[in-house]
Amino acid sequence: MKEILREIGMIARALDSISNIEFKDYDLTKGQYLYLVRICENPGIIQGKLAEMIKVDRTTAARAINKLENNGFIEKKDDDHNQKIKKLFPTEKGKSVYPFIKRENDYSNIIALEGFTEREAENIFNLLQRVRKNIEKDWEFVKKGNKRNY
Repeated sequence: MKEILREIGMIARALDSISNIEFKDYDLTKGQYLYLVRICENPGIIQGKLAEMIKVDRTTAARAINKLENNGFIEKKDDDHNQKIKKLFPTEKGKSVYPFIKRENDYSNIIALEGFTEREAENIFNLLQRVRKNIEKDWEFVKKGNKRNY
């Protein structure tokens, strides 16, 4: 069997490393840009949904969100109906950085798919979505405290 997950991991780590270096000038570190992008694209999202979207635990998400808030990229606002719920919104600072992050993502996509036909790129996308959906089942299972049988 091919080591597909190793390849995916290497790609993800390389891109994350590049992003962390390039976004350092904006005071974004350790993958915080992932959270900022999702908040900019989903203003008013709640922390739990954001953690689920990025596939991290709530504690990891809370740390990143607090750093983004402390650095002025996002703000938390009370929900109109439930004071326990905090909605996340980008600040002007966060909104101003978003286009640069988006351009970097678009550029990385172009580089990653260099030499591929439109059809091949579509196939890769569809196949990776299937892989993600398969993994999500186990992620949900383990997240609830269960153990997988190898």
